[in-house]
Amino acid sequence: MMSVPQHKLENKQAHSKRRGIFNKFLDWIERYGNKLPDVLTLFVIFTGIILFASYVASKLNWSAVNPATNETVNAVNLIDGKGIVKILTEMVNNFMAFPPLGLVLVVMLGVGLAESTGLVSAFMRKVVLASPKTLILPIIVVIGIFGNAAADAALIVLPPIAAFVFMTMGRHPIAGLALGYASVAGGFSANLILSMLDVLLAGFTESSAHIVDKSYKANPAMNYYFLIASTFVLVPVAVFVCSKIVEPRLGTYTLNAQVDTETKLKKSERRGLTWAGIGVFAYIALLCVLTIPEGGLFRNAETGSLIEDSPFMNGIVPIMLFFFFIPALLYGIGAKVIKSDKDVAEHLTKAMSGMGYYIVLAFIAAQMITYFNWSNLGTIIAIKGADFLKESGMTGLPLLLAFILFCALINLLIASSSAKWALLGPVFVPMFMFMDYSPAFTQMAYRIGDSITNAVTPMLAYFAILLTFAKKYDPKMGVGTLISVLLPYSIGFAIFWMLLFAVWYWLGLPLGPGEYIHLDQ
Repeated sequence: MMSVPQHKLENKQAHSKRRGIFNKFLDWIERYGNKLPDVLTLFVIFTGIILFASYVASKLNWSAVNPATNETVNAVNLIDGKGIVKILTEMVNNFMAFPPLGLVLVVMLGVGLAESTGLVSAFMRKVVLASPKTLILPIIVVIGIFGNAAADAALIVLPPIAAFVFMTMGRHPIAGLALGYASVAGGFSANLILSMLDVLLAGFTESSAHIVDKSYKANPAMNYYFLIASTFVLVPVAVFVCSKIVEPRLGTYTLNAQVDTETKLKKSERRGLTWAGIGVFAYIALLCVLTIPEGGLFRNAETGSLIEDSPFMNGIVPIMLFFFFIPALLYGIGAKVIKSDKDVAEHLTKAMSGMGYYIVLAFIAAQMITYFNWSNLGTIIAIKGADFLKESGMTGLPLLLAFILFCALINLLIASSSAKWALLGPVFVPMFMFMDYSPAFTQMAYRIGDSITNAVTPMLAYFAILLTFAKKYDPKMGVGTLISVLLPYSIGFAIFWMLLFAVWYWLGLPLGPGEYIHLDQ
C-alpha cells in the first residue's frame, strides 16, 4: 500500500546488548516462528489439520450441548462424500463471502489513491513537522481505539498509515505498523464512544440473563464507564511497549539521503493539501447533514438510531472509501499530479497492484475459517472449556480472572466477538448471576479476554493483510517476527487491563449508567 524507499535494516537480534528473560522469550518466538513455512503454506497446513481433525472427532462422536439452545452440537466429518462435495461446490462462495475481502479492496481504492498521489506522504510530513514528536505515539493509539467504532475498517486503514508516519520520523515502520494494528485489535473493548459492538453484545447478554431473570434489560452502555477508564490505561501501556520493547527489538531503519531531503513541502504539495482539506471539510459537513438531524437519511428509518442497523454503520466501508478518495483526487488536481482521467486510472491501478498476495491469502484463509466453522470444532471446544471452568471450584476474583484468560484462549480459535459471546454468554452470565455478579460485569470480563489476544490470533482475518503490509517494508518478514512484535502488546494489555478489572472489583465502582458489579447494589 505504501511505497517503500530503499532502506537498510539493522536487526537488533545481532546486537549483544539485548538482555532479559522476556527478550529471550521473544527471541525464541521470533526464531522458531520464522522457521515456519510461508503463511500461505501455513494456512494450507492448518486447513489440512482441520479436515483431518473433523474426521477423527466425528468418528469419536465428539459433541457438546449448546447452552443457548439445548441442542447437541456434533463434530462434522468434512472428508466423507458429502463433505467433499460441499467443499468443491462452496469453494468459490467461501471466497466471495469472505468479509475482509471486499472490505479491504474497497477501502484500498481510496487509501491507495491517497498514497499514490502523494497525499498521505505530504499530510504525514506536515503533521510530523508540526506536532511534538512525544505526542505522535499516543495520537496513533487514541486514533486506533477510536477507530473501533468504524469496525474492521480501522484495521485496514491505520496500520499502514502509522508505518508511514514512523518512517517519516526516521523510526522503524514495522513498529508503527504493529502499534496501529495492536491499538485497534487489542484495544477493541476500550473507547470513549459507543459502537455497534456494544449493541450486539448487550443483546446476547440480555437473552443469556433471561435464563435466570426474565425481566432483565440490558443497556448497550452497561460497560461505558469501564470502557472510558480502559482507554486511559491502554494508551500509556501501548506507548511504553512500542518505545521500550518493540522498537529496540527491531533496531534502526535508515532511509537513503534522497528521501531524507524531501521532508519539506513543495509549493504544489501545499496547494494540494489546501484543496484536499477543503474536500475533507465539505465531506464531513455533508455527513453531518445526513447523520445529526433526527430524521437524517443515514439514521435508522424506524428507530432513528445512528448505530443500530443504520445506513451510516451499514455503509461505513464506502463512507471510508470516499473519505480518502475525494481529498486524494482533489490533492492530485491541486498538486498537478492528476491532469486527466487517465491519470486517475493509472494511480488506482498502481494502488491495487500490490494486493495480489493478499487476494491469494484471502482465498486460502476463507476456506480454512469456513471449514473450521463447518466442522463445529470451535463450538465444541468453547462449550467443553466453559464446562471445565465452571466445574473448577474457583470463586471470586480468581474465577473472574480465569474466565478472562479462558476467553482470551478461545479468541485464538474463534475470532468473532459476537459468535463467541453467543456461545459463552448462556453459560457464564447465569453462572455468575447465581454468584451475585451482574450480567454487565460478566460481559466486561468477557470483553477484556476477547480483546487481549486479538492482535496475535491468525484467525482474525486482518492478521493476513498485516503480514502483507509488513512485507512491503521487509520482504523477509516472517510470521515469527510479526508475532514477536505484537505479543508484547497482548501481554501488556492483559496485565494492566486485569489490574484495572481487579481495582474496579475491589472498589465496587459502577460499570456504566445504573450498572454495578453485584446484582444487589
